[in-house]
Formats: sequence, C-alpha cells, structure tokens
Amino acid sequence: MTSVEFPDSLPDSLPDSLSDSLADVLAGVQRTVRRRLRVGLTAPPLRGAQVDLLRLVAARPGIRVSGAAKELFLAGNSVSTLVNQLSRAGYLRRGTDPADGRAVLLMPTPAAISRLADWEARRSALVREQVARLTDEERTALAGALPALRRLARNLHEEVEGA
Repeated sequence: MTSVEFPDSLPDSLPDSLSDSLADVLAGVQRTVRRRLRVGLTAPPLRGAQVDLLRLVAARPGIRVSGAAKELFLAGNSVSTLVNQLSRAGYLRRGTDPADGRAVLLMPTPAAISRLADWEARRSALVREQVARLTDEERTALAGALPALRRLARNLHEEVEGA
C-alpha cells in the first residue's frame, strides 16, 4: 500500500474534494448497510428516520417528542408523523408526562426492543465481516480515522445545537 504525501500548502480545491468525498462515502456506506440489512426481513422495512427515532427512544425511554425532534434535527411535526407511524406498527407507546399532562412521553414496545436488538446484531455482523475483508493497513487506517470522525460528528452536532 502506498502512502499519500500532502504538501505543506494544500490547493484550494483539495479541502472541497476531501469534504465531498467524505460526505459521499459516509452516506454511501450508511445507505448500503441499510439496504443489506433489509434482505431477509420478515417485517416491513423501516425507513432510516424511523430507525433513528426508535434507537433514540430505546436509548432514552420517556423522551418527549420535542426532545426527539431536537436530538434528531427534525421538525416537530416530522417526528409526530414518525411517532404515529411507529405507534400504528406497534413499536412505540405514548405516555403522559406526570409533571405536565399535555406532554407526550415516548416509550419503546417490546416488539421495538426485539427488532432493534436483531437489527443491531445483524448490522454489527455485517460490518465486522466487511472490515475483516480489509487489509491490516486498511483496518489500521480506519481505526486511526475514528477519532477524527467522532470529532467531526461532535462538531456538526454542536454547530446545530448552537444555532
């Protein structure tokens, strides 16, 4: 494997190229993983935003719709639509906030917990299998990139939170 040398000063187009390539690759990996996980499902597939909301509610049972919207960077009415869809499918239960009877608290159902556990196990196995197919150098490069990717995600999150 050859290493890439970067000059001390980068051409103006390189950061855009890196940014665009990174965004494209990350989106492509996410999309491909979701497509691969749909194969063999016995239940109707869930859209990405539905899975994101279920994962959030499972991690933070009792979260309000407004809190979920903020955390997922979605409009409140979009989250309400997702809640209605997932409630009809038997994956979410609405509860009343004892401190504020007008507020709705979201709880995952046992069916949601089971489906998420299956999804996460299948996702982990798929990614583990694909990472195992990489060379040692490629795995080392991915491991080395994780701190920068985490920082990128944190920066994106904080920027939206501050807005």
